[in-house]
Parts: sequence; structure tokens; C-alpha cells
Amino acid sequence: MTVGSLTAQAVADLVGGRLLGNGAVRIHTVRPLDRAGPDALSFAISGRYAAELDSSRAGAVLVPEALADGAGPDTRIVVPDPYGALVRVLHALYPTEAPVAGVDATARIGAGTVLGADVFVAPYVVLGRNVRVGARCRLSHAVSLGDGVVLGEDTIVGPGVICYPGSRIGSRVVLKAGAVIGGDGFGYLSDGKRHTRIPHVGGCILEDEVEVGSNTCIDRGSIDDTVIGRGTKLDNLVQVGHNVRVGERCLIMAGVGIAGSTRVGDDVILAGHVGVTDHLVIGDRARIAAKSAIFGDVPPGASFSGHPARPHRQFLRAQASMYRLAPIVDELERLVTDRSAND
Repeated sequence: MTVGSLTAQAVADLVGGRLLGNGAVRIHTVRPLDRAGPDALSFAISGRYAAELDSSRAGAVLVPEALADGAGPDTRIVVPDPYGALVRVLHALYPTEAPVAGVDATARIGAGTVLGADVFVAPYVVLGRNVRVGARCRLSHAVSLGDGVVLGEDTIVGPGVICYPGSRIGSRVVLKAGAVIGGDGFGYLSDGKRHTRIPHVGGCILEDEVEVGSNTCIDRGSIDDTVIGRGTKLDNLVQVGHNVRVGERCLIMAGVGIAGSTRVGDDVILAGHVGVTDHLVIGDRARIAAKSAIFGDVPPGASFSGHPARPHRQFLRAQASMYRLAPIVDELERLVTDRSAND
């Protein structure tokens, strides 16, 4: 990874901040407040970090207006949103190096496959027949794209990714190492004697700007399509079942499992290890807390938690009531013991 260099003044100009102190301080890296040295940029997002800021050795810090003054590094860049500004600096300090376009000699390209301009194909990539790879895509080593797979432009496919035949991947999509796209779902017809696999003839569609984490699996539909909406981000180790439709701009954290034919609206957040049963509807902007189990529909804008999940405030009240039971039980046991002793 190439690391750049910026002066504190250049950082302030980049993020539109107000510079206090020495604008000539040169920044080579980004570090937390407690581990930052004189060549590092750090940040504090609120007053709760004031003590760490006071003792920090960072060359410069991004701070909100409330932390513009005080002990700590003299060079400060005052911005409304230090964390958002930090992200912009990270892009500038750590620019992504695009590999040189070309196809490695060990790659296998099927008949009728078309590669767009400036595509990079790493060693041991296997492309089936009639694959379409858009301009400037990057296929890492050991990627496998089945017959008829379509990739839009500027899509990055990590090592060992498998896209089964017919999968359609949009532009500016990121598929991280080991992701499996468009495999058959977990569908069987059971008659009491055996389980017979149901053929999966639907598709698997990832719209533009979707990101899929490492070892995440998104199944193809059985007779419908599985669809992941534009801008949705899936973490590592997520399972999306057949015929599921996920809306736009959702955030789906590690370990989430979504069973078949469920509909997830736009801007939904599913925190880590949430489980969603089949044929449900989760409304737009819903928030599901970590470890929750969803057995029924969730209204738009609702916050649910628990097992089984229920509205978050209701869950907290139930938990508080349960914890209050313990001293009541202790008191009852003491009364019973005292009465027995007196009889």
C-alpha cells in the first residue's frame, strides 16, 4: 500500500477545516490519540476524548469546535465532523494502486467471453462461456465466473470468489475474498422418506455499489430472483437465502442469516448475528439489534431487539422487570425461612 504525505495546511484545505497552529507539520500516517507520534494525524469527535487529547503526541488533530482550545497538540484542524474529515484524509494518504491491465497467462477464458477495456485478470482465474466483464474490473487470483455471468464497470472481485452461472453483478461492486454468489439455495421437498432438492432456476442480481464481505453467500432464487439493492453493504459471513430481496443502502453486519423469500426494505440495519425467518417483510429504515431473532414482520422505522425480537423499548422494560424479580424472590425466601423457624 502506497502511503502519501500531507502538510497540516494541506489537510485543512482538503477537508475545509480551520487550521490552528503550525501548518507546515508534515503528516505521513493516521493513528489513534494514544499511539500517535509527531508525524501522525489523529482525531477526537467529542469532549469524552479530552483526556486522551491532552496527553496525545500527535503532530496534528482533527477536532470539533468544542475542542479547538485546551491542552494537547498545538496544531489542530477544526471541522464540524472529525470522523468524516478523517475518511477524506485516509483516501488521500493511502491511495489505491490499480494493477496494470492485462490477462495472466494462467487464466482460462471461455468461448464468447468479452473483456472490457483496461481489465485486470490475475493468475488462475477461470471465466466460463459468454461472460461479460466491464471496463476496469479487477479479478484477483483464483476467481471463478460461471457461464453467462455479467460484471459491470469498475467492479473488484477478491481472491477465490465464485459467481455461479447467470449471476449479474453491477458496476462499482466489491466482492471480498471467498464470497459465493448465485449458488443454489437450501430448498427441498420432503415426503417423509427423503428430501428431494428443488431446482433453482432463478437468478442472483447485485445492483451497483453493493459490497459483499468475505465468505458471505448469496443464493440464487428458486423460481424468482435474489436481489441486493444499490449501495447495500454486507459484512463477512452473511447468508442470504433464495428469493430474498434486500433494498437499497442497507447495512447487514457479520453473521446475519436471512431465510428465503424475505423482503428487506431500504436503509435497514441488521446488526451482528441477527436471524430472520422466511417470508417476512422488514420495513424501510428498520433497526434490528445484535443477536435478535425475527419471527414476524417489522414495521417501517421500528427498532427491534431480543429473542424473539420485539420493539426495543418493550424489550428493555421486560428485561428490567425480570432483573427486579431476583431481589423479590430473595425476600420471599427469607420470609419463608423466618416463618419456618418460628413455627
